[in-house]
Amino acid sequence: MQVQVWQLDQQRLMQTYRRQPTLFVRGEGAYLYDVEGNRYLDFLAGVAVCNVGHCHPHLVARIQQQAAQLMHISNLLLSEPQARLASRLCELTGMERAFFCNCGAEACETAIKIARKYANTHKGTPDYEILVLEGSFHGRTMGAVSATMQPKYQQPFVPLLPGFRALPRNDLNALREAFSERTAAIFLEPIQGESGVNPLTDEYLLEAQSLCQRYNALLMIDEVQTGMGRTGTWFAYQTLGLVPDVVTLAKGLGGGFPIGACLARGLAAQILQLGDHGSTFGGNPLACTAALATIEIIEQENLCEHAARVGDYLRQRLLELQQQGAPIQEVRGRGLLIGVQLTEPIARTVVDKAFEKQLIINPVGDWILRLAPPLVITEREVDEARAILQQVFQEVRA
Repeated sequence: MQVQVWQLDQQRLMQTYRRQPTLFVRGEGAYLYDVEGNRYLDFLAGVAVCNVGHCHPHLVARIQQQAAQLMHISNLLLSEPQARLASRLCELTGMERAFFCNCGAEACETAIKIARKYANTHKGTPDYEILVLEGSFHGRTMGAVSATMQPKYQQPFVPLLPGFRALPRNDLNALREAFSERTAAIFLEPIQGESGVNPLTDEYLLEAQSLCQRYNALLMIDEVQTGMGRTGTWFAYQTLGLVPDVVTLAKGLGGGFPIGACLARGLAAQILQLGDHGSTFGGNPLACTAALATIEIIEQENLCEHAARVGDYLRQRLLELQQQGAPIQEVRGRGLLIGVQLTEPIARTVVDKAFEKQLIINPVGDWILRLAPPLVITEREVDEARAILQQVFQEVRA
């Protein structure tokens, strides 16, 4: 069956992903199982999606129950799961209103539309500039990719949406010089996942908030990859006490079920009015039920605190490998979103060899490994991953 599925994949799917040819048929906790019954330790979690682990029993039960009751009714009708989820997310984020969609790119598109309409209606048409950072990633739809300052994602699709200005990461002088009366918003990831797990400094984030207040601009925080407990708190911006105007979520929000959200407070929460934006499937009862169940699991199992604690342990074990001669230059990140900067351009080789030994990790370019395991991983599973990486590093340097 695996060969047949691979052939169909190659013949009938647009080849937009670099896939491993192994067919996975089951998941449980931090593990995936292939069609032959082999067990793989998943330190990618569907790219920071399966935060509560694969097929958590509570999540599965809630989805099954809701699927048997009501799956879709359209956004022209009242939905209890959607209203309840909006309320819970506003409580967790400090925001006031939510818009639901299906993924992170859609959530970021919503944020961009809020910023643009805010500029048009409250600042004046010329004041539409949105500041973003070099190395940012906000999605692959046209608006989101226009805000994604990485040439490999942008160049094939020019001309892009105008009105975005790229700034160097963590450069306070450049940040201060960029802000003006033309600035409608700044759109930031607290930790840039797709450019190599690069955190923004506390000083930079606080200065961005101060400048937004000074110039009447929106502070928009992209928590698609960092949110839902991954960095050791519900949302990465909360460690500093930041008060964003707009927050985007997806990935871990549904525990593996597709859902995205854009939340806002104050004036930003009032910008989008009847007919300004919409989504056929966004906020459907099934997706919202999955998200509510995911929130319940994170709370009941104290996964934010667990991610912080086990994340510290994982970084410690990786630094031990560095001290033992592994080609590691730096270990960075927070909680269970970790980047391993290598001393040689061997990231893809390391990832492939780790996969052969049944450990799933992710390369970010040629120099960086990304580790984003489910938040339910244990120290024993961290030790298992470390042992595999130790073997891999020994092999690639032999």
